[in-house]
Amino acid sequence: MKRFAKACAILLTLLSASLTAHADTDTSTRILDPQFKTLKLSNPEAFMAPPVITLGTDDHLLLSFDEIGEDISDLQFRLIHCNSDWQPSALLESEYLDGFNIADIEDAAFSQNTFVHFVNYRVEIPSPGMEPLASGNYLVQVFFRDDPETPVLQARFYVAEQAVRVGGSASGRTDRGINTEWQQLALRIDPGSFPLSNPFTDVKVHVRQNDSPETDRLIPAPSRLDGKTLVYEHVPNLVFPAGNEFRRFETVRVNYPGMHVDSMRYGGSNYHAYLATDFRRADRSYLYDETQHGRFLVREFNSTDSDLGADYVTVHFTLDTPELIGADVYVDGEMTHHRLDESTRLVFDHADRRYRLQLPLKQGSYNYRYVAVPHGTPSFEKASAAPVEGNYAETSNEYQVLVYYRPPGARADRLLAAETIYSIR
Repeated sequence: MKRFAKACAILLTLLSASLTAHADTDTSTRILDPQFKTLKLSNPEAFMAPPVITLGTDDHLLLSFDEIGEDISDLQFRLIHCNSDWQPSALLESEYLDGFNIADIEDAAFSQNTFVHFVNYRVEIPSPGMEPLASGNYLVQVFFRDDPETPVLQARFYVAEQAVRVGGSASGRTDRGINTEWQQLALRIDPGSFPLSNPFTDVKVHVRQNDSPETDRLIPAPSRLDGKTLVYEHVPNLVFPAGNEFRRFETVRVNYPGMHVDSMRYGGSNYHAYLATDFRRADRSYLYDETQHGRFLVREFNSTDSDLGADYVTVHFTLDTPELIGADVYVDGEMTHHRLDESTRLVFDHADRRYRLQLPLKQGSYNYRYVAVPHGTPSFEKASAAPVEGNYAETSNEYQVLVYYRPPGARADRLLAAETIYSIR
């Protein structure tokens, strides 16, 4: 009996440790091996659309990335089903996938006429023999065949049922004031014929602004019901800092400076793009500029396949603003996957009182902004664009609304709908 009790105690300890490790799983979109670059998962038919496919349709996404070097690696990938909090769900692979959950990456090609040599890899999702059976959040992980436990990169995407209708608006008329520095969402979810027995406990909504991780908001229940329609109005957690339009630059040509590029120069092994000096916008009047809400697009003006013909250019950022005391400044956008590390941190030059950063990026069109993070807290929960970019109610923002459903007894969150709402200018 004592041995049995001891064995049970050990088992419970191991189970607890496993659950703790499980809760700490980092599933953010990111590159884990520095030899890999330019990770992008998107809808090839709609550049501005978020990475969402509808369950049971012919929708597909394209995963593209590069490996610096001259050899094709033996790479594979897998899909992981996650709950609304982006932690792996309790579903078995056979419950969320039709087919095998490890597949070879066979679409690989060498760069063409570039100074920096690389191999470009592409994966179509869903892939033959690997079809999602369940809706929800998904993570695609890429790894070497001989080391499947060590991903080299990973990316998030969504499989939605589109079983309910989501409507709403985002504007500068907020509970904190009108046309100041805030935007507020009002949402309505019409279940139609979908059987929602208890929407106050079984439905939860996540909202994210411009796909920035620090803006993710969980709304656990509607504020009221209008018949069967779930109504979310005057919800404090749906008030967002309005931010500012993303900045833009283009490096589609190396023989001519593009948008917001002062000069292009060859530096011995590759080209360098020196961007025009950026200035702090927090204390200036709002100025509208059409942007792509933080996204980037690989493009080389003279190439028939930019994924292979676009070269890697060292981009020089300069931010002219007084030093922010007690905070670090980072460049942010889809191009960095919102990582806060030495590769994206600007260094303040005390001699000319400017921030500077060099970042290797593939030729293309880019959106970016600057975020400030207090010292000692290198996480996006503490990041804010306000100190440099400011907050303006007129800003055009993209809000992704995700409706999740888990009735009693279910072992995973279903994604009933994914909808995009734009703020009203």
